[in-house]
Amino acid sequence: MLELEFSIRIDQSKEKVWITLWDKQSFRDWANNIDEGTYLKGDLVEGNEIQFISSVNGYGVTSLVAELIPNQYILFKHAADTQNTGAETRDKQWTGGSESYTLVEENNSTLLTIRSEIPEELVDYFNQAMPIALNRIKELAENTI
Repeated sequence: MLELEFSIRIDQSKEKVWITLWDKQSFRDWANNIDEGTYLKGDLVEGNEIQFISSVNGYGVTSLVAELIPNQYILFKHAADTQNTGAETRDKQWTGGSESYTLVEENNSTLLTIRSEIPEELVDYFNQAMPIALNRIKELAENTI
């Protein structure tokens, strides 16, 4: 796996950006730009396992919420690749990887940085898809009440 880093400045508080990232509805909206139909299953609590699953193909990943500082930082450790809407394990494409979201507020805006370990065969795809997802996060955070 290769670690990729993506950042965007959002003209909104870190609390608003955090809500945009993890609210079930807005998560589905922006994550759809990475993997169509992706939704989050589980509660974002440190120590919990959650699942990122595509409602289109049923594939996903089960991840441990390894570290959580609300409105500032979250670290996921990908524990298992899944299929059949998270019910069965599959190939280990993402297993063992990590993904973090860091929010730093400064001068009435927030710098969102996402670091993700990506399987080598998906690096080109993520280099195209992630900036689109980041722009959607920005749009959602800045244009909703």
